[in-house]
Amino acid sequence: MTDAVTFAAVIVAAGQGSRFGIPKHTATIDGVPLWERCVNAFSAAGIESIVVVGDVPGGVPGGDRRRDSVLSGVKAVPNVDWVLVHDAARALITPDLILSVMDRALTAGAAGVIPGIPVTDTVKRVDGNRVVETLDRSALIAVQTPQAFERGALVEAHEANRSLDATDDAALVERSGGTVSVVPGDPENIKITYPEDLDRARSIASERGAP
Repeated sequence: MTDAVTFAAVIVAAGQGSRFGIPKHTATIDGVPLWERCVNAFSAAGIESIVVVGDVPGGVPGGDRRRDSVLSGVKAVPNVDWVLVHDAARALITPDLILSVMDRALTAGAAGVIPGIPVTDTVKRVDGNRVVETLDRSALIAVQTPQAFERGALVEAHEANRSLDATDDAALVERSGGTVSVVPGDPENIKITYPEDLDRARSIASERGAP
């Protein structure tokens, strides 16, 4: 699938885990650290060049913000065509979802590809304690990682928006005028933010019965 187009992965594991209590990447599922589970999934998807950003064996140093850590990782990967950016906190990532994102990257004609799942709750925009607007949830998705970007477009987006922060790299690419395509995400690809999320992730992993 990727003979002519090259991919690398950047796994971000540099957070301090202020809401979790400890650095999240050090937590384990079935005895395997979250960051290492992510590495294993990308390896199983055929990605040979994987950079982990954070205080892990062989990792590269992170930055003050998530976006700074991502750029540190991107600069550490080879000069590939596409970079897959993933949060180590999503330790239940599967090779199937990774391959789905990669497949769309090869065919969408876009600068980026993100996985997303439909929003099922009613979402309202508020100003303080006053509701301003009820949003049409049919046009909304909850975004996950891994997100794939043309390496040049991703670096350009980071360099052009240095002062801005963003919750994901797609926001930076969008601000730079890049088109971002969407593929269906995985409801089990949850983000581990609080200790109870880790309990849920361990339960899902146990039900799967495989790493």
